[in-house]
Amino acid sequence: MTIATNTESTTSAEVKTGTVIPFPKRSALAPATRRIPMISGGQSQEQERLRTALDSLNAALADQRAALKTWRSAMGELKASTVALEDSLQRYRGNLRSLSNSVSSLREKARSLETWADQAASESQKD
Repeated sequence: MTIATNTESTTSAEVKTGTVIPFPKRSALAPATRRIPMISGGQSQEQERLRTALDSLNAALADQRAALKTWRSAMGELKASTVALEDSLQRYRGNLRSLSNSVSSLREKARSLETWADQAASESQKD
C-alpha cells in the first residue's frame, strides 16, 4: 500500500507504509448449507476442551471487568484531584491578584511620600 505525501516539498513522494492482507476467500458452500458437526459420544474430550476454554474466557472477562472497574475508579480519583488542584490554582491566582493590587497601591503611596519628602527638603533648603 502506498500513500502519496506532500509534507516536505512541493513534489509528491511515495512512502510505503504497510502491506494489505486480503480477506480469506469464502468456501463454495453458503453459510446455510455448511455442515455443522454434531456432538457425538466420542467428542467428550472436545467438549471438555471447549468448556475449559469458555471457563478461561469467562475468568479473563471477569478479570477484565475488575481491572476496568479499578481503572475507572482511578480515573474518578484523578478527576477529583485535578478539580481540587484547579480550585487551588484559582485561589492562588486570586491571592496573587490581590497582592499585586496591594503592591501597586503601596508603590503609589511610596511615590507620593517621596514627592512630598522632596518638596519638604527643597523648601527647607530655601529657608
